[in-house]
Amino acid sequence: MEPLPSPFGDPAPNLSDSELRETAYEILVAACRTTGSRPLTFIPQSPKSDRSNGAASAALSASPSLHRSLTSTAASRVKKALGMKKRSGGGDVREGESSGQPDRVKKSVTVGELVRVQMRISEQIDSRIRRALLRIASGQLGRRVETMVLPLELLQQLKATDFPDHEEYISWQRRNLKLLEAGLILHPHVPLSKSDKSVQQLKQLIRSGLERPLDTGKITGESQNLRSVVMSLATRSNNDGIGPDICHWADGFPLNLRIYQMLLESCFDVNDELSVVEEVDEVLELIKKTWPVLGMNQMIHNVCFLWVLFNRYVATGQVENDLLVAAHNLILEVENDVKETSDDPKYSKISSSVLSLILDWAEKRLLAYHDTFNIDNVETLETTVSLGISVAKVLGEDASSEYRRKKKNVDSGRDRVDTYIRSSLRMAFSQTKKMVEHSKRSKSRQSTNSLPALAILAEDIGHLAFNEKAIFSPILKSWHPLAAGVAAATLHSCYGTELKKFVSGITELTPDAIRVLTAADKLEKDLVQIAVQDAVDSDDGGKSVIREMPPFEAEVVIGNLVKSWIKTRVDRLKEWIDRNLQQEAWNPKLNKLGIAPSSVDVLRMVDETLEAFFLLPILLHTVLLPELTSGLDKCMQHYVSKAKSSCGSRNTFLPALPALTRCTVGSRLHGVFKKKEKPMAASNRRKSQLGTSNDSAEILQFCCRINTLHYIRTEIESAGRKTLNRLPESDIAAFDGKPKIFEQSIGYCSKGIQQLSEATAYKIVFHDLSNVLWDGLYVGEVSSSRVESFLQELERCLEIISSSVHDRVRTRVISDIMRASFDGFLLVLLAGGPSRCFTVQDSDAVDEDFKFLCDLFWSNGDGLPLDLIEKVSTTVKSILPLLRTDTESLIERFKAVCLENHGSDRGKLPLPPTSGPWSPTEANTLLRVLCYRYDESATKFLKRTYNLPRKLT
Repeated sequence: MEPLPSPFGDPAPNLSDSELRETAYEILVAACRTTGSRPLTFIPQSPKSDRSNGAASAALSASPSLHRSLTSTAASRVKKALGMKKRSGGGDVREGESSGQPDRVKKSVTVGELVRVQMRISEQIDSRIRRALLRIASGQLGRRVETMVLPLELLQQLKATDFPDHEEYISWQRRNLKLLEAGLILHPHVPLSKSDKSVQQLKQLIRSGLERPLDTGKITGESQNLRSVVMSLATRSNNDGIGPDICHWADGFPLNLRIYQMLLESCFDVNDELSVVEEVDEVLELIKKTWPVLGMNQMIHNVCFLWVLFNRYVATGQVENDLLVAAHNLILEVENDVKETSDDPKYSKISSSVLSLILDWAEKRLLAYHDTFNIDNVETLETTVSLGISVAKVLGEDASSEYRRKKKNVDSGRDRVDTYIRSSLRMAFSQTKKMVEHSKRSKSRQSTNSLPALAILAEDIGHLAFNEKAIFSPILKSWHPLAAGVAAATLHSCYGTELKKFVSGITELTPDAIRVLTAADKLEKDLVQIAVQDAVDSDDGGKSVIREMPPFEAEVVIGNLVKSWIKTRVDRLKEWIDRNLQQEAWNPKLNKLGIAPSSVDVLRMVDETLEAFFLLPILLHTVLLPELTSGLDKCMQHYVSKAKSSCGSRNTFLPALPALTRCTVGSRLHGVFKKKEKPMAASNRRKSQLGTSNDSAEILQFCCRINTLHYIRTEIESAGRKTLNRLPESDIAAFDGKPKIFEQSIGYCSKGIQQLSEATAYKIVFHDLSNVLWDGLYVGEVSSSRVESFLQELERCLEIISSSVHDRVRTRVISDIMRASFDGFLLVLLAGGPSRCFTVQDSDAVDEDFKFLCDLFWSNGDGLPLDLIEKVSTTVKSILPLLRTDTESLIERFKAVCLENHGSDRGKLPLPPTSGPWSPTEANTLLRVLCYRYDESATKFLKRTYNLPRKLT
């Protein structure tokens, strides 16, 4: 059994356990001497004294507590409080007693003698210690042990002649020097100061003493120097309320804990390491007298005693459950101490270190309790679980513990037991699986008709589940009401994982697959039955556990195979779309329908996939059809997304609005046509280029894309109806109230057509015809740059659209072109830049031009409906009257609207933002009419109010 690490570390690595034990005994004897009422006397021991004589002579030792005679008649209060039973057997035979002579009168044994024997201290050493203490007392009568540095006093009282040989004396002296180093330098009670020269002096003295023996038994310079340095370090105080005459040499953490551990281990019978002595009450009373020297208190004692009990249980092979019970009961005391001393960092560190080691040990066993416990020692499981939960609770309530910092929430007992069950059963499942696989491999050469490994595993897991229910679940149910149900759910999950791996490797049902599925079905029924029976009295009727057990029937396996088939087909179709759309030319002249050839192919593949699906020999068509149509639906959406991805949108082609400027009255044509063609000449050149440039080809590509989406929408809608009709009439009702098949693709096509239609319209108006609209209309004189050029080019584009777009979407595309043309017309009037300006007299020409534009789309009744034209032209017609409104009225109206909507800033009108649609009642619209008003009043108003420039910089 691997020993547990010490929670106190190794504070004195140069001191062995026997040396620390002797030190602890020295402190104990000295502490009892100074607390007793009788003077200390000494009678030399005869060399021939046996242990019985030693017991008798111990009566001459120190205080009454050491004198007290022991009997085992009264029950120990400590053992009773810790829940420990009285052991029977040979463990009660001690020194001074003889099991071989029952008629011999047994001599009484004192507490001091008992402790000496338990701590393995020889009578010779005990006699030497008491001799030294008598010498100390003779010179310092009444001095308490906590006011002296015991190793220093012993060094100066004992000489080489007090030892049987010189080697033992040297070894004893070195022990005390190393003890001084550990207590004053390595683990001081009061932190050392870097400027304290005593530290280096003591180190030098100790180093010298370890190299050669020091003459400490005489009053020499070396001896006096050692006393001076040691007392200088030992009498330092940190203002903690302890008297200034207290010496701190053995109360530094964790050295004091290690020494105290040696004392507490004397509570165990030297002849029976599993047994706590019946006189433990008197022994502990004696040990507590060392508290002033070691800086101990009741709370630290509880933690140390807890560790000693627990460590003894582990070190002795974990066979004495009484020790574990005692440790568990002592944790309840520690829990109260932790609550009351949350502000003591030293205590928190000690308790956290001890409890963390106990928790680690407990969880290591509980997370794999099937490896540790069985029907023979199952009662120990209950104690171990209770111990682990109690320790976790204490650590969780200690805000300073590392455990609490790692855990945001304190786990309940139920949560921890839930974790133990799941972890241990996963490990048990893994071990069972390995055994089955090993057995299968060893028998495979002998038998060819054996069951598949997964079928054998199902049977073994069933046995494991019933054993769990019979042996462990009744105990674990004390903390977890659904212990058996959680165990069943865990095994169900583990086996389900293996079953999934098995299914992933098959492509069709085979005899082995049927055997495995049959065994899996039986196992599942057994596990579900265990879970249901365990949850009869639970609040939710076991629903929480049952939810963790998704069924794994044959239908699920078949369904998964079909789903894999669907995924393969869908992925293949998506890859085909990505590959072929990269090569698509989008030429409407390739076929009579004016659509992309790839759309015909992709719809054919969709139809073939649906046909193949309904030919599969399964009964799950209705159940799995939505998954297939959903995958195909996403493929078609992907096609549509690719088809429109590079075409932009309405906002892609809208020009950025130029900054606001004001007209320069008196120089209307100045600089407008400098180094620039006349508008009509530019228009004619543009007209001659339109038919041969890339613009017409791009328009045709846009038309092909629109036709393609319309074709897909029509065909996919028809495919959805045909697919539904393939189902049995009884199953068609299951689709009532649900979305139509391919509904997502149908809607996606409609949105795609809308986006492409708008993109086509705004591309034509603002990109292809920008030279005759944005760069030509009303530039300079209105009369010389009217709308005729734009109308001619626009009409040519409309002819291309009309001959290329399917008649079911033609009206929509032309309507979007009309809307884009009206938007462009308004932009020329309200945001055309400093190259444009308008007088009131120009309004008639502008009105007439807009009428011509509307007439183009009406086309004497062969074009768009008049009510549609009226509806779209409403905004333009509401703005045109502003062009004929006199300047003063416009200024007054602008001021009123601006003050009403935006207020004023210290009497100044704020510049209204460009937001929302154009409107005759909107401040920004009125401001823009003024900006392009060729009028002195407008110019001065804009200069005075906003200091607008005459031209762009």
